[in-house]
Amino acid sequence: MLAQPDSRDIEVVEKLLAERYSCRAFKPDPVPRTTIERVLAAAQKTASWCNSQPWQVAIFSGDAVKTFGEAMYKAASERAPPVTDFDFPREYRGVYLERRRESGFQLYNALGIARGDKAAYNKQMLENFRFFGAPHVAIITSDEALGTYGAIDCGGYVGNFMLAAQAAGLATIPQAALAGHAEVVRKHLGVGEDRRVVCGISFGYADTTHPANSYRTSRASIPEAVTFIG
Repeated sequence: MLAQPDSRDIEVVEKLLAERYSCRAFKPDPVPRTTIERVLAAAQKTASWCNSQPWQVAIFSGDAVKTFGEAMYKAASERAPPVTDFDFPREYRGVYLERRRESGFQLYNALGIARGDKAAYNKQMLENFRFFGAPHVAIITSDEALGTYGAIDCGGYVGNFMLAAQAAGLATIPQAALAGHAEVVRKHLGVGEDRRVVCGISFGYADTTHPANSYRTSRASIPEAVTFIG
């Protein structure tokens, strides 16, 4: 007879997923190395194609965060065209555009930014390159030869990293924006063209009093996202 699953296990996962959100304001307090390493050990269990485990993770802390942030902010402020290792979305349309707009306007409304205020939009966008005040930034890279599927495996890693961080009492935000300046990232990591920049994850302790952390995005219903066949 098969053992009956313990419903408390999925309840823990449901709770963590429901509580996690993209944090856009952090406290400056650093996270103990032992806590970071525990999160990393959990995320390392991520499944990957042929067990290739393509992710390499570089974590900036302390003065390294400041130096890296200054270089990234300068690149973003100069409005140079993004140089990415993986194509950004060609366009958002239909329901995807609706969801993107909803999320953006939730943020702007929380911050008191008037609709259509492009200067304020841009100022807030640039906070990506200050890492929203986070004391730590993880950069995820993949092996060039593994292509898109290496990046997909890294996406699984990112999800598990964030879930483990949530369980450890940390806040996170995944940042594709950092991959928009891949050459700057590679320079600071000291890696070659054989590593592809997937994204960043800023993390630390949430500033729960900041208005940027006062809202939560919506999720599609199961019928909207899933088709049952058979």
